Amino acid sequence: MIKWIEILTILAVGVAILAITAGALVIWALISRAVKKVSIPKLPEWKQENIKMRDKDVAKEGVTFNDLFMFMIAVPLVLLWVGFAGYVIFHGLQDAAVLDQIEGYTTLIAILGGPALLIIKDALDVWKQEQAEKTAFYKIKAQAVIDYNDAAQKQSQMIESKAQEQEHKMENKK
Repeated sequence: MIKWIEILTILAVGVAILAITAGALVIWALISRAVKKVSIPKLPEWKQENIKMRDKDVAKEGVTFNDLFMFMIAVPLVLLWVGFAGYVIFHGLQDAAVLDQIEGYTTLIAILGGPALLIIKDALDVWKQEQAEKTAFYKIKAQAVIDYNDAAQKQSQMIESKAQEQEHKMENKK
């Protein structure tokens, strides 16, 4: 039978592998951003179609530090905490020896759960704030697009109106 120390060691190795993978992804993202900043952009040809907003003109959302923090720290910690609690419950129902040592297991779950809850709460607060800022930005952006379309429509109507007035003036002169 595998002892709980061996299981925790295996879980720690798994979390370490996840952390190394996430670190490699962060380094790859930083390098790819640096390469994009170095490249020389082409100058656009100024045509009427370039004035309209296109999908490629809109800035794409990148992965933020808070996103990485949530996936590197909070997710593995919560999975470890919930996994160990599930392990204790499952084996407690199967094996009476686990119930004899339930205080030790409960203490270990509490030791993992205390810091996990604090970190997760803080991370979720930061993440909620970031999401609220994104939502506010998109509301402002949507209003700007609505205002732009409204102004473009009014301008188009004004141009048509002036063209019709000019036609009437030209017809009246004949």
